[in-house]
Amino acid sequence: MALFVSFKTTAEQLPAVNIGGISELKGDARIIRDQPYGAELSFPIQQMDDVRTEAGRVAITFLDDSKVKLTEHSKLVITEYIFDPDPSKAKMSLRFASGTARFISSNLGKINKSNIKLSTPTADIAIRGTDFTTTVDELGRSLIILLPGANGLSSGEITVTTALGTVVLNEAYQATTVDVFEKAPTKPVILDLSLELIDNMLIVNPPKEDPAYAEDGSSIKSSGGILDIDYLEFDDLEFDYLAEDELEFNELDINYLDVNFFEDLLAVIEELDTLGEGALNTGSLVQGTTFGQDLLTQITTYTQDDALILERAVTQSSKLSLNISQGYTIILLQDGKTQQVLINGGGDSTIRITQGSG
Repeated sequence: MALFVSFKTTAEQLPAVNIGGISELKGDARIIRDQPYGAELSFPIQQMDDVRTEAGRVAITFLDDSKVKLTEHSKLVITEYIFDPDPSKAKMSLRFASGTARFISSNLGKINKSNIKLSTPTADIAIRGTDFTTTVDELGRSLIILLPGANGLSSGEITVTTALGTVVLNEAYQATTVDVFEKAPTKPVILDLSLELIDNMLIVNPPKEDPAYAEDGSSIKSSGGILDIDYLEFDDLEFDYLAEDELEFNELDINYLDVNFFEDLLAVIEELDTLGEGALNTGSLVQGTTFGQDLLTQITTYTQDDALILERAVTQSSKLSLNISQGYTIILLQDGKTQQVLINGGGDSTIRITQGSG
């Protein structure tokens, strides 16, 4: 009697194949595979790698010359990558799990665009030769922005699909948002942004850790008794109290990441989608400064609930909360510097603020 036994090769038994490598690195990043690996330049990337950044940024260049860039606090999972001399047989599947990622497709045509599958927790993305960013917060909400090509025009076209609908992005800086997969994407809008603003403002901060708990979840107890203090750890002579005036507030004291630009942008786009607006050009909403943080005017513009907020704090501080649907002309004279900002093209309401002696 003969006994025949067949063995089926599993994915775990297949030899590891390098499908790309780390081409740019700034700060800290990790690759989770069979164990965590610290990222370094030219580190080989493999299928099913989980790439995570903390206080750092990383770029991965794949065999087909396409590239993915991750900003701080981001996570990317490479769910599938098959490189074949026949572009119709080559495949790529990436999952943008959290944070902000920029995908730059290759112009070499080594993978048919129809075989490139990209996704976030709430949307599927199909591309046609393109450059775009996606930002995903801790709830899975996604913001997808089509970026311009070298000529400043659209870099191609992407479709964003959920269980209840699909939208097409085919203009530079056109964007859509998705809350959950069971809801249609918002109508595409055009944002008055720049690559620099996207890189520096669309950063999703990680949840703040409770200092009362250790990494393993156990409670950290402190008696707070005077005997617990090691006075040798303190040296007041090392601190120059005259070098820092705690009563003076200037622009360096502003933590612009406290202004959640991503949350505000989501709120604006969703509000316009509810109102049935077809497009948002923040350049027409706000003129004289840019939406978000404007390094030139030093004015930060964002939304909060149903209000538009304008805030400037250098040696003097001012903050306005305005009706986002109304028109205003704002003249701000602060320390001898005059700024004029128009909201919704201006209007009959003029607000003049004068601060400082100039």
